[in-house]
Order: sequence, then structure tokens, then C-alpha cells
Amino acid sequence: MDSTNLKSTFSGKNYTTLLKTETHQIIGDEPIDDGGQNKGFDPFELLLAALATCTTATIKMYADRKSWQINSINIDLKMHEIENQQVFFRDIEITGLISDEQKQRLLFIAEKCPVHKILSPGNQIRTTLTIKNN
Repeated sequence: MDSTNLKSTFSGKNYTTLLKTETHQIIGDEPIDDGGQNKGFDPFELLLAALATCTTATIKMYADRKSWQINSINIDLKMHEIENQQVFFRDIEITGLISDEQKQRLLFIAEKCPVHKILSPGNQIRTTLTIKNN
């Protein structure tokens, strides 16, 4: 990744923000309880989305290079503050023909995701990986 550019535009209604890159756009907002209109992802959901997307791509790219059969990747992410530290709980479920040895390698590879590397200092990311063989 050479550079990433994103523009944020406030729409004039509470905290609703239009987030745009050169090719895509999404809406960010705050929940109603926090004064927003809940019209889009809140900032923490966007953070979790970045980790989930990066983890999925990292695992899939590695598996493709190894010609390992992965049919689907599902990630469930939660974030909690525990003892003044952010703790991310990342549960990965992969459907495919994956051996126990490959599973351990994919768990290692998940932690090589660039967003994981950015979030890791000062935070914990606890990962579980489940394989559903076809």
C-alpha cells in the first residue's frame, strides 16, 4: 500500500458524515443515544470493519498463493475496554478443506494483517479460528 486517501464531509445534520475515496463512499454517523441519526457506521464499527476486511483479505491472499481451498471466511469482531486497554475479540470461521497444520498457519497469518499490526501496540487482539471442512 503506497498511500490511502479519504475525504470526510459533514452533511449538516448532527454527526452524519459522507466518507469518500476516489471510487467509493459510505456514511458514518453516531448512534441516536449519542446525538446522531444512526444513518451509517459509527466510528468504532468502521474500525472493526477495517480489521475484518484486512484480516479476510490477508487470509484469502495467503491461501490463494498456497492453492488451499477456502470457500468462505466469516469474522465476528467485538471490542471491549478491559482495565484501561482496548481488547478486540476476533472469531474467524473458515469453510474449506483445511488441515490442522494449515489452520495454525492461517491463525499466524491473520496476525500479519496490516490493520492488525497498526492496532496491536497498546491493544490486545484475541483471535480464535474455527475450520468447517466441506
